[in-house]
Amino acid sequence: MKKQHDFTSGNILKQLIFFSGPIMLTNLLQTSYQVVDSLWVGNLLGANALGAVAVSSTIVFTVLSFVIGMNNAALTILSQQKGKSHSTGLKKYLNAFVVLLTFLSMGLGIAGFFLTDWLLAILGTPEEMKELAASYLRINFLGILFLFGYNFISTVLRSLGDSKTPLLFVVTAVCLNVVLDPLFISVFNFGVQGAAYATIISQGTSFIVGMAFILHRRLAPFTIPTFPNWQEIKLILNLGIPSGLQMAVISAGVAAIMSVVTGFSSNVVAGFSAAQRLDSLLMLPAHALGTSVSSMAGQNIGAGNWDRVKQIAKYGVLYNFTVMLIVGFFVFLLADFGIHLFIKDEQSIAFGTKYLQIIAFCYPFLGINFILNGIVRAAGAMYQVLVLNILSFWVLRYPLTAIFSGLFGDTGIAIGMGSSFLVSSLIAYLYYRFGKWRKKELFKKKHGG
Repeated sequence: MKKQHDFTSGNILKQLIFFSGPIMLTNLLQTSYQVVDSLWVGNLLGANALGAVAVSSTIVFTVLSFVIGMNNAALTILSQQKGKSHSTGLKKYLNAFVVLLTFLSMGLGIAGFFLTDWLLAILGTPEEMKELAASYLRINFLGILFLFGYNFISTVLRSLGDSKTPLLFVVTAVCLNVVLDPLFISVFNFGVQGAAYATIISQGTSFIVGMAFILHRRLAPFTIPTFPNWQEIKLILNLGIPSGLQMAVISAGVAAIMSVVTGFSSNVVAGFSAAQRLDSLLMLPAHALGTSVSSMAGQNIGAGNWDRVKQIAKYGVLYNFTVMLIVGFFVFLLADFGIHLFIKDEQSIAFGTKYLQIIAFCYPFLGINFILNGIVRAAGAMYQVLVLNILSFWVLRYPLTAIFSGLFGDTGIAIGMGSSFLVSSLIAYLYYRFGKWRKKELFKKKHGG
C-alpha cells in the first residue's frame, strides 16, 4: 500500500519537497500528452487536421477548466476532512463528489455532443476544418466521463497525502496515448477521429485501472454510491463554481493580453507565442507547489493547526522562490536556445529571447501567488481567490501590459507582465496576512464537522 501522509505533523519542508516532486512530474507528463497529440496529427494528417484539433482543444480546455475547479473544491473539502480525522465525513463527501461529478459529466457530454456545431461556429472555425473539428470534438464529449474520473481520482489521493500513485495513472495514460495515436490515425486509417479515440481510450483505461488499484489497495474510502444530501451538494457547488470561474477569468485574461501583442508585428506575435509555450513548462514547479501547499494546509485547517498552516505558507514561499529563481537564471541564459526550438525566423527569435530575459527573474513573484492563493483556497475561500485572480489579470496584468507597451513599444510587453507579477504577489500577501479567510468554516457539526 502506498504511504499516505498525515501533514498535521512532521518536517514541513521535507514533506513539501517529496509531496510536490511527483505532482511536478505528473503535470509535465500531462503537458506532454497534448504535445504528443499535436505532433502525430500535424505530421501524419497535415495542417488542416492540426488546426481542427487546436480549435477543438480550446473547447475541451474550457471543460477541463471546470473539471479543475471542481477538483480544487474536492481537494479543499477532502483534505480538511482528512485533517479532522473524520472518516464518516470523508466517506460522505467522497460519495457526494462521485455522484455529482458523474451527473455533471454525463450532462456536459450529452449537451456538448449535440451543441458541437454551434460551439465551433461561435469560435469562427474555418469551413475546411469544421467537419474534422466536429468529429474530433464529439468523440471527446462522449468520453468526458473519463476526463472527469481520470482527474478526480488523482485529486482524491492528493487530498489524502498521496502524490506518487496518481503519477502511475498518468504514466499509463501517456504511454497508451503514444502507442494508440499513430495506430488509430495511420494504421487503422481513422484520421483525426483516431487521435480522439486514442485520448479517451487512454484516459478511460487509466481511470478504470486507477479505480481498481485504489479499491484493491483501499487507498480511499470509496463506497457504493448513494444520493447525497442537499447540504453536501450545496457546499460542493459553492466551492466548485467560483473555482471554475477562476479558470475562465485566467483564460479571458490571456486572450486580452494577446490582443495587446497582436497590435505589433507578426514577428512579435510569433516570438510571444513561442515564449508562452515555454512559460507553460516553466511554471510547472509553481503550479505543483500551489497544489501541494493547498493539500497540506487543508489537512491542518481541518485539524485546527493554524500555527502549522503559517509555517506551510512560509516554507512554501521560500521553496518556491528558490526553485523559481533557479528556473529564472537558466531561462535568462538559455532563452535564445529555447525560442529556437519553436521558431526559426530571426526577428521573432530576437523578440522572444528579449521577452524571456526581461521576465525571467519575475517568475518567483508569480509563484508567490500560487502558494498564497493555494493556502487561502485550502480554507475554502474560493470567492476571495476569484477576486484576487480578477485583480491580477484585469486590474494589473492586462492594463500594465497595454500601458507599458504604449510607452516602450514591444519591450513594454515583458515590462508590463513582469511588473504585474510583482504587484499581484504583494496583493496576495496582503490578503493572506490581513484577510478574513481564516474565519471560513465549511462544515456544520451535523454534516461531518
